[in-house]
Amino acid sequence: MMPRYARRGCAVAMLLLLTACGASPAESPPEGPTVAVDAELRALLPDDVREAGVLTVATDASYPPLNSFGPDGRTIVGFEPDLMAALGDLLGIRVEFERRDFDTMLDDVAAHRIGVVVSAMTDTVDRQERADFVNYFRAGTSIVVQRGNPRGIHDLNGLCGEVVAVEAGTVQVDLLERSQAGCAEAPIMVSTFPTNDDALLELRTGRAAAVLNDYPPAVFITTNERTEGAFQLVSDVQYEPGLYGMAVAKDRPELRDLLAAAVGRLVDSGVYEQLLESWDVRSGAVSEVTINGRAPGSF
Repeated sequence: MMPRYARRGCAVAMLLLLTACGASPAESPPEGPTVAVDAELRALLPDDVREAGVLTVATDASYPPLNSFGPDGRTIVGFEPDLMAALGDLLGIRVEFERRDFDTMLDDVAAHRIGVVVSAMTDTVDRQERADFVNYFRAGTSIVVQRGNPRGIHDLNGLCGEVVAVEAGTVQVDLLERSQAGCAEAPIMVSTFPTNDDALLELRTGRAAAVLNDYPPAVFITTNERTEGAFQLVSDVQYEPGLYGMAVAKDRPELRDLLAAAVGRLVDSGVYEQLLESWDVRSGAVSEVTINGRAPGSF
């Protein structure tokens, strides 16, 4: 049976234009669970957020089923938007997603041009120097190739001497850099692009031999009925799995702690599990919400 998120065509906007994405309407995302306002948590909102009644969230919207543009080409849909919508309901505020470049999102949040980053961003020690992270999901890196695997790539060592396309600023860039040590005289030729859609387009048109994606988007692109004919998952191996984090400016610990408490409440209430199930991403579930990879209060 095809996963529900795999039936949401038109999610990979630029890439799917090549396969007549607009030829038929896509299935709308399911209606999210009902979440009541928690007065105790709402009282902890920072004054500026409470007064504005809105929390702005940065994403790059090219990583379905976690985040992507929906059938109308404007609305951002996926597990992360649904999670943040439920969080907004819990806090009694509106959540607004804005498309931003992945490579500059941490600069935006540090400068308070955006409230929080929620964009399948892995919490790393280097990134913790620029922001704090509320951890809500776990995933590792997978290798995507053209259907039929014409270059015979089976693991990271098979990327030696090949052109590999990745989104700029991602942990996949760092993974490829570390993997060069196993490539003696034939280094990996890494090409970086502003979005994951751009990287996949390189693979689709044969200008790259592989793309490195987090596991959920890799599964999506290789099982979606509009793109499975073009792409193949090399294996179910997830390299260097890590925690995703909602990135918050380091000078906003009150917002960071509130988001951690709110996500924890969604986990305890079962809403989090419902959303994972809705988008078929239960493999990334976390049982405990942490901050910078550690339990709240353990700094």
